[in-house]
Amino acid sequence: MSEWTNRLQEFVDSIAASVALVGRDAAGSFFVPACNQSFFAMTGGRPPGAYGFPLAFDSLIPSYARHEFREKLRDCFESGIADEFEQAYDLVADGTHWWRLSLKPFRHTDAGNAVQEILITGLEITAKMELMNQLQISTSRFRSVVDAAYDAIITIDQEHNITLFNRAAENLFGYEASEMIGQPLLRLIPEPHRSRHDSYVHQFARSPVMSRQMNERARIYGLHRDGSRLPVEIAISKINVNGLLEFTAIIRDIEDRMRLMDLFQKEAETDELTGLANRREFLEVMENSLRSDDDLSVLMLDIDFFKKVNDTYGHDAGDEVLKYLAKAGTAVVGASGLFARWGGEEFMVALPKMGLDGARSIAERFRATIADQNFKYDWPDGKAIPFTISIGVVTRASDERDMLAFLKRVDQALYKAKESGRNRVETG
Repeated sequence: MSEWTNRLQEFVDSIAASVALVGRDAAGSFFVPACNQSFFAMTGGRPPGAYGFPLAFDSLIPSYARHEFREKLRDCFESGIADEFEQAYDLVADGTHWWRLSLKPFRHTDAGNAVQEILITGLEITAKMELMNQLQISTSRFRSVVDAAYDAIITIDQEHNITLFNRAAENLFGYEASEMIGQPLLRLIPEPHRSRHDSYVHQFARSPVMSRQMNERARIYGLHRDGSRLPVEIAISKINVNGLLEFTAIIRDIEDRMRLMDLFQKEAETDELTGLANRREFLEVMENSLRSDDDLSVLMLDIDFFKKVNDTYGHDAGDEVLKYLAKAGTAVVGASGLFARWGGEEFMVALPKMGLDGARSIAERFRATIADQNFKYDWPDGKAIPFTISIGVVTRASDERDMLAFLKRVDQALYKAKESGRNRVETG
């Protein structure tokens, strides 16, 4: 071994990292004139023993790693540009180790400034790669759970731009994740809620609460790609990532639930036979109307001699009379008030913001419509069932708040109409 080679070997042995010098002969084959013990330990190669350096490159590098290593060396020799890459080596003693290898070309001016050798330095990154692998596994698991979730999951950054949009969110809103990543969350919020959304997020950001259910409003809606509104239930949470807040929303489609709730609500407020509002709904409207100072008129009516109708034509025909009355009255009252079944053959009409003259006019049209059979009907067996109605009309006094007293007055007006000959309208 020459003095220069000895000095070179002493130099590489003194370096803590894995180090080797690679040259190239006239035939283009790579050889190693010097490397330290760390390089042997890295590749699992054997020291030169009695024969010494230089060593054939292929004798030091395992067969499974040679092709990539050779390609990197060849590119570095040809381009003269330093390079880095990572390789794994399987060692019998202690398994797989990862290394980051740096290639730095050496030139000699006396050889035309061509690259003569390449210095290889290796730093072990096994711990980092294992950590990255665990992180990748955790990320994959997280992604699998998120994508398999039944509920939509959306994450936004501090600027309220979307950073995560799972498969359920795609199905719910009609967008692909690739279309929504980086987009403002406002694209999924219908008006008029958009203008208030930022303030809600800022308020939540300042709150010590880390997660909560968004149920402070009666209903929450999302905006589908086609422009339709989606009733949803939302739970939100926040997390601090490197000093910046991220917000995650778990969004559940509750359209079926809302439809069922609306059905239950309608059933609770609706008379089963006629489809009109029931007594409960009428009283609620009355309570709300009496809280204001606006005009309020009420009609109370019933069918004249209804028992005779049932006795003559049967109870099924009596039910038909009630239903036809409901249809005719709904057409007369229209959007000006609430038409409700009070019970039996008695009905109520609440007319908010209407005075006595307007209320009496509606009552007269209603009475005439029924008396003249001026409505569409198809009586059982094709036989017409004539009937009439009597109506009492009252309007609230300016300071009147007592609903029971108010309803008693309208009942008295109805009694007056019946006592005065029926098929008539009387005021009270």
